[in-house]
Amino acid sequence: MSTPARTLALFISDLHLQESHPRTLDAFFRFLEEHGRQTRQLYLLGDIFEYWAGDDDLDTPFNARIVAALRTLADVGVALFWMAGNRDFLVGQGFADAAGLTLLQEPYVIDIGGQRIALVHGDAECTLDTKYMEFRAMVRQPAWQGQFLSMPLAQRKAIIAGLREGSREAHTTKSYAIMDVTPDAIEAVFDATGAQVLIHGHTHRPAVHRHGARLRYVLPDWELDAEPARGGWIAIDGDGAIQRCGLDGRPA
Repeated sequence: MSTPARTLALFISDLHLQESHPRTLDAFFRFLEEHGRQTRQLYLLGDIFEYWAGDDDLDTPFNARIVAALRTLADVGVALFWMAGNRDFLVGQGFADAAGLTLLQEPYVIDIGGQRIALVHGDAECTLDTKYMEFRAMVRQPAWQGQFLSMPLAQRKAIIAGLREGSREAHTTKSYAIMDVTPDAIEAVFDATGAQVLIHGHTHRPAVHRHGARLRYVLPDWELDAEPARGGWIAIDGDGAIQRCGLDGRPA
């Protein structure tokens, strides 16, 4: 089922696109063609890639296919917006220029369909995971990024592979509570932005949560190369209604 023509915006995150997951990649391309073309704005809220080693990796065939697909959407008039995740925070202006999108800092606030909505990836709000928060603070520093990006691309990819393996091992010993957002951090985003709605990903725990009179929507991750397949997005229609959608475009 196609997304209605009146859709104002679509939101996705946590696709973790990688060569070893071709079905997930194909689903992303179908989403862009069947639903992305029917919206005015598309927000990519982090971890679209499993990893991003730097904008000098744009010409890798796998990456080039994704950039070209995004550029095609931008060229037909869809406004594209990108927010860094914990896996692809090294995406820079070179990528943005090639894909035809705008980079966003978080939290980012949009006023759309009569709603004031705050957008974050979600990792910064997992404040109980103190080791990750320390790591995040380090790698988001411009000095650290400059030093890292000065290394040869192959060396960067080797380091990232080691970090990914360490992350997988760490997740086996962490509780869901530690890896989820904390109420205090969420309230801080609401208070700082004045938003009545918050949309984020990262936790891979799609749901709608009520915080008093305010609503928090958690985006699903995408995984079509394992069973059961999962994925989806959030849509805002012309009346400002927010809808969670499954991979078939139907209400989730």
